[in-house]
Amino acid sequence: MDIFSACLLGLVQGLTEFLPVSSSGHLAIAQHFLPGFEQPGLAFDVLLHAATMLAVIIYFRQDIWKLLSCYFRSDDKAHQDRHILHMLILGSVPTAIIGFSGKDFFAGLFENLFVVGSMLLITATLLTLAEKIRRDGRSLNQINNSDALLVGIVQGCAILPGISRSGSTIACLLLRGIDGDAAARFSFLLALPAVGGAMLLSLKDVQHIAGADVPAYMLGAATAFISGLFAIRCLMNVVRRRRLIGFAIYCLLVGIGIIGYSLLN
Repeated sequence: MDIFSACLLGLVQGLTEFLPVSSSGHLAIAQHFLPGFEQPGLAFDVLLHAATMLAVIIYFRQDIWKLLSCYFRSDDKAHQDRHILHMLILGSVPTAIIGFSGKDFFAGLFENLFVVGSMLLITATLLTLAEKIRRDGRSLNQINNSDALLVGIVQGCAILPGISRSGSTIACLLLRGIDGDAAARFSFLLALPAVGGAMLLSLKDVQHIAGADVPAYMLGAATAFISGLFAIRCLMNVVRRRRLIGFAIYCLLVGIGIIGYSLLN
């Protein structure tokens, strides 16, 4: 893989992994239109996911530390942190079940641009509904079992190319009456076990990286990390300011364009 393609895919992965526009859908589109593009293999995918996961860990490092240390603390916040950790574990269960059972089926859809475009329209619909119907109120420590299970199911379904993981999970929580900041934080924290688990499962299939590909792979991962940090900060601000509708319009336009292209070709 050449450096330009690696950096471009890293940029797409970093931005769209966290902005509510679907990383899988945009990667499928980018790979389709890159001239002479050849799949780089699982090693590159693992590196990109590791880079974006590192971006989440660094941005939410204080939240993560509180969750990891909650059983060893006796302060007033420890009980709340234990509750949030339990909800994250509960939400990860349906995601894992859907991911394991549907992995092969969903993988076959990534080259179907009509499916990608159609799923982008669904993402646009979810974002629009969340923006129009959302009723902020409940905080992060008020997320309950049904919230966690539902958002875990939604995250599992986001394996479909074109369904934004961050967009669909945040929209789900907003529609459930969760505060915007809390919805975004829970969505990003819930992504860690999902992305980490998928990355670990892929390690067994990763072949040795050719020496000539190392610079491109490393630059692609670095680009994904830097753009991922930017995208997280951007989305947190967007959710707080109630401006998801711009991303809904973007997904609508791209979805229509990709569907039209797929029908004409």
